[in-house]
Amino acid sequence: MMTEPTRIPPRDDRGTQPAPWRRPRVVLWTAAGAATLGFLVALEIVARGYGFSGPITEQSREVIFAPESGPLLYGGLALTMVVLTWRQRLIALGIAAGVDVAFFLVRWALDADMNFGNGALWVVLGVAVLGVTRRTGQERLLLLKGTGLGLLLVAGHKTGDTWLLITSKTRATVLDAYVAAADHALADPSWLVGRFLNATAPVSTGILHVVYGQLPLAAALVGLYQLRRVAVERRFPAHHLVRTFLVIGLFGPAIYMIFPVVGPVFAYGTDGGAWATANLWPDVLPPVTDPQPIPFDGITPRNCMPSLHTAWAVTLFIHSRDGSRAMRWAGTFWLVGTLTATLGFGYHYGADLLAGVVFALTIETAMRSSAHGWDRAGVRVVALGTAVFAAQLASYRWLPTEMAARPWLYGPLLLLVTGAVVYAYVRTARAAREREREPKPGVPGQRPAPAEPAEPAKAVGTTGAAPTGTDDSQDPDATDAEPELV
Repeated sequence: MMTEPTRIPPRDDRGTQPAPWRRPRVVLWTAAGAATLGFLVALEIVARGYGFSGPITEQSREVIFAPESGPLLYGGLALTMVVLTWRQRLIALGIAAGVDVAFFLVRWALDADMNFGNGALWVVLGVAVLGVTRRTGQERLLLLKGTGLGLLLVAGHKTGDTWLLITSKTRATVLDAYVAAADHALADPSWLVGRFLNATAPVSTGILHVVYGQLPLAAALVGLYQLRRVAVERRFPAHHLVRTFLVIGLFGPAIYMIFPVVGPVFAYGTDGGAWATANLWPDVLPPVTDPQPIPFDGITPRNCMPSLHTAWAVTLFIHSRDGSRAMRWAGTFWLVGTLTATLGFGYHYGADLLAGVVFALTIETAMRSSAHGWDRAGVRVVALGTAVFAAQLASYRWLPTEMAARPWLYGPLLLLVTGAVVYAYVRTARAAREREREPKPGVPGQRPAPAEPAEPAKAVGTTGAAPTGTDDSQDPDATDAEPELV
């Protein structure tokens, strides 16, 4: 009598049966990719309606034409190369440099705009082509994730630029008068730090300009440190800095549309030109009057509320805590330097910085929870951060005169609610880190759990015999207990 053959599940490239979470993860990544593409297309259409190109056009033109930022493209290449071996990285860098040299010679001969970075973009796209055409299974997915990570870094920058242009075109008035009044409750820190930098220039301003401008480079270095073992382990860590950095840059500009603010150096300083209400910053405090929206030009971005530089610096500080002592000190230095620069250069008010801190911790908690699993503590922190952030914006908009009239009440209250979010995040993150460090059954290199009493062994050759403990420990798929996420 013939029996129907047993169906064997398909195996991946390593000869092991696929983990049960892979199919849902593929669906999740497909949905995330489709949503991202739809968002970029919508942003492109809106930008075209206002007479300028959007992120898709700007990134596509850099395949041939002179890029806007060569270091940014090579930063994207560096993130992509975390999935490559050292030999492949050297080949990729050689190809990128060769392509850039060829473009340089052609542009020099044609007297065109000179810049570099096309080679880096070509190699990033080439890694994607290699993954689709020459790899299968897990290796293909890994190369595509590396490509996506590199392209998202560039696309995030282009998307941010487009968002800023849209804010300047769609928001004819700004709410600086409201934030300046509310900032009286915090003792006007922008005016205070601005006078300090003027007194200590050019040494202080020179250092802080570097710190402020090179924040993306510092974040890229920390991100590369966190991803340094991807090429060896053939998987991304569940959570890393680049994920939070990109999400902050994606959602932050949307708040600019709700609460448009240009900053004290524009609204109350010389950089605002004829649109400034008066030349007050940083020597004279603005008067406390009934605030009204201020008409402003169609060029200056409304990119103050919340302070994304503060949010990024806070995220950089958080992720540098898991590094070496030098990295921890560097993360602290970049946080303090960024906060000082944002205030001292007149780019932000103190109220912006508090909102940026809450915004960063809320996004960071959500991203960590999405990677390691949601629990009650994570939900509480996200809910608390969202509520505090909304309360901050509402108080800046509708209670600024009351806040200025009672600084002894509202100043400590703002600091208290911000500190509550910081405290809740620290407790939750510390507990989550301790759980992650606990030994997990079946993970090589960790002490196994106490063995339970063994069941009576079945006779050799008996149908349906259970596998032995030795066979389980040699399962090459045992290290896949955690899902792979970029």
